Amino acid sequence: MLRLTLQDVIGAGRIRGRMTLAAAAVAGLCAAGFAAAPPATAAAHATPATHATHAAPATPAALPPPASTLQEITGFGPNPTNLRMYLYVPKHLRRHPAIVVALHYCGGSGPAFFNGTEFASLADIYGYLVVYPSVTRTSLDCFDVSTPGALTHFGNSDPVGIVSMVRWTEEHMRADRHRVFATGISSGAMMTNVLLGDYPDVFRAGSAMSGVPFGCFATTDGSLWNSACATGTVIKTPDEWGDIVRAAYPGYDGPRPRMQLWHGTADTILYYPNFGEEVKEWTNVLHARLAYTDHPRPTWTHTVYVNRDGRVEVDAYSVAGEDHNLGFHYPDWAQLAIRFFGLTGDDGDG
Repeated sequence: MLRLTLQDVIGAGRIRGRMTLAAAAVAGLCAAGFAAAPPATAAAHATPATHATHAAPATPAALPPPASTLQEITGFGPNPTNLRMYLYVPKHLRRHPAIVVALHYCGGSGPAFFNGTEFASLADIYGYLVVYPSVTRTSLDCFDVSTPGALTHFGNSDPVGIVSMVRWTEEHMRADRHRVFATGISSGAMMTNVLLGDYPDVFRAGSAMSGVPFGCFATTDGSLWNSACATGTVIKTPDEWGDIVRAAYPGYDGPRPRMQLWHGTADTILYYPNFGEEVKEWTNVLHARLAYTDHPRPTWTHTVYVNRDGRVEVDAYSVAGEDHNLGFHYPDWAQLAIRFFGLTGDDGDG
């Protein structure tokens, strides 16, 4: 296994090229929530997009492929589930850059997510770092969002390793610990929910594409799959969902990370009712109220929830007729996620 020094990582930002991936079969993994990634059309530093605007996003042009290569980092700290860490360093890295943790789907990997999404290409534009965690378990290559050890700040599962990756990046790349974000598709979206619940002191915001609420996938038998949650039959009140999040870090009374949510109404892997449950959960946790609803594209319903100061806390996109591959049918969702994080230098859509 390659072990990189800090100079190796920084130097990698000057190397052109991309990693290639073998194609993966979709059918056998659909039951595990796998979203098939097409080839990448490929995926800073600013005030977060915290106030609501009504500007409809135009359909952006395809982005060029990443200008640098993906590097594996080893020895990054506590890692009880043997995750692998991949880091993307753009050629033009901003001073004290932000960190975006980009989380893959079931059946995927860090390199696959690098190739299949726009986050690295956007890093070339906006100068932030991208961390790509990668699951190594073979029984079900999804992130653990189910076991008791995954659903607590004081855990012993995947979230611990992911936070170690963040801490390593903050220390060795002099990244801004106040601008750490999480995003993902399917299993990665579920882990986005989990990271924001477990570690509100680490993450500033998240964007979850086709996921489920924090705690919804919980199991007690060691399994990583919860059929009741996947099929959208776990229904709770906003207070009940909020209490589950708050119980993950007892005694924490600091600021909570903002959340952007995406879901297709025709999703038959993680069913659409989970979207409404996520909205209930995070609007409760963040004390957010409905501000407005608009339709930035014909099939999109965009609903914004704000706090009493008008700050956007929950930014929700429901897409009519779309299935579990929504994030690959609309690869430019990454651009709206980065804008929601406040990394694009404008006021944002969120």
